[in-house]
Amino acid sequence: MHLTSVIAPASIPSPPADFSSFSLGPLTIHTYALCILAGIILALWMTSVRWKRRGLPEEAVWDIAIWAIPFGIIGGRLYHVISSPAAYFGANGDLSLIPQIWRGGLGIWGAVALGAVGAWIGCRRAGIKLSTFADAGVPGLLLAQAVGRWGNWFNQELFGSPTDVPWGLEIDANNPNFPDGTAPGTLFHPTFLYESLWCLAGVVLLLALDKKFRLRGGRLFWIYAAYYTLGRLWIEILRIDDAEMITFFGVTQRLNVWTSIGLLVFSVAMFIFLTIRAKKGQEGSLYLPGHEPESATAEGESGNKTETEPFGSESGASSEQARANLAETKSEDTDSRRPGTPGTAK
Repeated sequence: MHLTSVIAPASIPSPPADFSSFSLGPLTIHTYALCILAGIILALWMTSVRWKRRGLPEEAVWDIAIWAIPFGIIGGRLYHVISSPAAYFGANGDLSLIPQIWRGGLGIWGAVALGAVGAWIGCRRAGIKLSTFADAGVPGLLLAQAVGRWGNWFNQELFGSPTDVPWGLEIDANNPNFPDGTAPGTLFHPTFLYESLWCLAGVVLLLALDKKFRLRGGRLFWIYAAYYTLGRLWIEILRIDDAEMITFFGVTQRLNVWTSIGLLVFSVAMFIFLTIRAKKGQEGSLYLPGHEPESATAEGESGNKTETEPFGSESGASSEQARANLAETKSEDTDSRRPGTPGTAK
């Protein structure tokens, strides 16, 4: 017996085809949709926790999410349709499939892009900067992506190239997504699992970086974008599902590969630019001009700073030091107001 068979499974089975949906009375529930819904719920929970610990108005995060979520779903679907048009506009295409998102097919690039438009609308109405919402929300967004990817497992779709690794993914030979001309029993790279694990690791990384460096002004969002596109780049290269192919400089690759490269470079550039601005003190308030609450601090956040938990960004030690400095400052102010104290106006 090989050591690898002891420490790792011989393969990863796919769920039976009838697991992709089930009936609940007159309703048909699709497992893919449940995975997306579970991801959205977890993202909202994590974002609301981080939002509250920044001292921001609690109702604002829900007001923004009401706009961001539907825009994100529509954007994700549109990007998928554009990047994989054959099923909809090809010789045997079916336009009626476009709104059937439970069959799978949500492009994260479109979801983030159009979701940002929805979030911007919600932020304008709430008086909050879009960068504030983005920085608070991206760890939750990565968590949602990690959970949502399991919908691909239930649908037996978007897997990678054939492989003989011990964790290869089984796909039913009679499944429409099984590659033509491939022998039954062939295993494939479980790209859904790779991306899910990559996203979970990213959640931990973003929370750790935010806690240590207290990233604001959109910088955490661009770290998210750079991190995710870096992982998506190598994962996308493994995939063999139908996709739009683009040729640049004599190299033909999937559209998502070129998108990943372009966004990776752009994200790193934006992070560097915003970091330079932050060092010059141009990071500014978390609120739009004219919407800052009276209790806001000089840094633009409210005075209720309790970000000492895992989803926060300040350590307990720094908070204790801040309170000590504040107490010392108040003591000095009190002394300066006593009669006869040098510098006191009499």
